[in-house]
Amino acid sequence: MQTEAVNAALFESLDEETTRALRAAMVEVRMRRGEVLFNEGEPGDRVYVIADGKIKLGHTAPDGRETLIAVLGPGEMLGELSLFDPGPRAATATAIAPSRLLELRHDDLMVFLRTRPDLSAQLLQGLARRLRRTNAALADLVFSDVPGRVAKALLDLAARFGVPTEDGIRVVHDLTQEELAQLVGASRETVNKALAEFGNRGWIRLEGRAVLIIDKARLERRAR
Repeated sequence: MQTEAVNAALFESLDEETTRALRAAMVEVRMRRGEVLFNEGEPGDRVYVIADGKIKLGHTAPDGRETLIAVLGPGEMLGELSLFDPGPRAATATAIAPSRLLELRHDDLMVFLRTRPDLSAQLLQGLARRLRRTNAALADLVFSDVPGRVAKALLDLAARFGVPTEDGIRVVHDLTQEELAQLVGASRETVNKALAEFGNRGWIRLEGRAVLIIDKARLERRAR
């Protein structure tokens, strides 16, 4: 196994021996961009830790409209909800970049939880962080306009995937324009208009499925 998964919340409180044993029980899964890890409504019986790449979690409404719930990257977990609340998957997980994940069956994880109850606390903290982000996104839908939500989404992506450069912070988000629109809960046209405005003001520069944040301070003020 690779060392990236050690940075995941699942491993934070473990000693070296337990970490080795847990990682030995995990199976590596490699995914291509666009490949589906699991579908909404399917039974969930395993947890995943992202070692490399990015995974999007999406939900499809009864009328066919799609919503992007979250974009997850290295060190983050998915599928842990079904461990505490057995039932069908609440979202569809799809790779938006070539990805490598570590898969652990619930039965195997339960063996560790019985001897290391502090693992449950780590998993719950991860769920709490996800819930906090979801609550913030719901509040933004009510109280923020679309440009404000776009600015906030770019800053969140920069905090997790950004790389400092001489010109600013380069963020390879791997999202299409439609996916970025789904992430902020707006139409693609409205989101593109906001991005164009930010670009004209010199705050950002669009680079395909990446963005260069040139003036982070101005973007932060717009996100408030």
